[in-house]
Amino acid sequence: MNLPIDPPATDPSPIFEAYRGSYGSELLVAAVAHFDVFGQIGGGSMRSAELGARLGLAERPVVVLTTALCAMGLLRKDEGGRLAMTALAAEHLTPGGAYYVGDYVAMSAQSPGVLEMVRRLRSNKPAGTDDGGAGAAFIFRDGLDSAMERQDSARALTLALAGRAKNVAPALAAAVDLSGAWRVLDVAGGTGIYLYAMLRANPALTGVVLDGAEVLGVAGEFAEAAGVSGRVEMVAGDMFADPLPGGCDVILLSNVLHDWDVAECRALVAKCAAALPAGGRLFVHDVFLNDGLDGPLAIALYSAALFTVCEGRAYSAGEYAGWMREAGLETTGRPTPTLVHCGVLEGRKPVRWRNDESRNQ
Repeated sequence: MNLPIDPPATDPSPIFEAYRGSYGSELLVAAVAHFDVFGQIGGGSMRSAELGARLGLAERPVVVLTTALCAMGLLRKDEGGRLAMTALAAEHLTPGGAYYVGDYVAMSAQSPGVLEMVRRLRSNKPAGTDDGGAGAAFIFRDGLDSAMERQDSARALTLALAGRAKNVAPALAAAVDLSGAWRVLDVAGGTGIYLYAMLRANPALTGVVLDGAEVLGVAGEFAEAAGVSGRVEMVAGDMFADPLPGGCDVILLSNVLHDWDVAECRALVAKCAAALPAGGRLFVHDVFLNDGLDGPLAIALYSAALFTVCEGRAYSAGEYAGWMREAGLETTGRPTPTLVHCGVLEGRKPVRWRNDESRNQ
């Protein structure tokens, strides 16, 4: 297993953008041919909740769909957050218009990818959970039949995700200052590659990887390859159901929260904040939508990809920062870019908590 120390000489982001491009086609065809989004909005404007009610869609699929359409330049949001068609959509996607191209777009209406996207939007559930099923590929928690609990599939999926991590981890390690830290907890750490890059960059640092038992076998192999196995503890557990390992002044959530819906994200951020000592830090390393949930397109399409395989979507820096502040953490709300569309947002537990405790003793 090769784990480079330095970031790559070239940015692989275009490869990921091309790979996720099909989600844009599927969402566009779904909007035109299956949901008549542009006919519903017409020449006026409406809030997302009203559009969702008309389309019979829950909040999460509406956000995924409208964020992508905004990023494509087909919908726009006014100052009040109401959705309206852009001039481009009004001229070419208004049913019955002189320059209407919706019938051309609808030629793909019955393609397997489009039909699967429509099923996901209508059900608001990831693949594998239709008809009462409880199966999922990339997410793991108690009571969920997950591929991450079976040795062969867990290994294959974890190694697949390692490809991006190898590229991005050195950039993450360079973006965060851990000179005064002593122990990092990598929650749902998978391979542990992001943590290991931090350990390599900070020789006095130790770490903990928390994940499912089958995944930790792969994480141990990567720890050996990185030369940090003596500085890492592997803890099997469920981040929602089990207590977080203690003794850590830094907690890392790298590409974790986007797997879950808002309620789970808020709960996990609060749990991490509660586990930190005064002055401890929570790092959310992820992709970030615009705060207006109107792009950028690359993240909007990644959000659609996440939507189809897990219970979450991409979120904005404003959403993450709001959850941090709600949990009592201080944050600027401004992520530091890393690589492949990712960035890292820091939340810090106020030191005054320690001072307040001292005065009460």
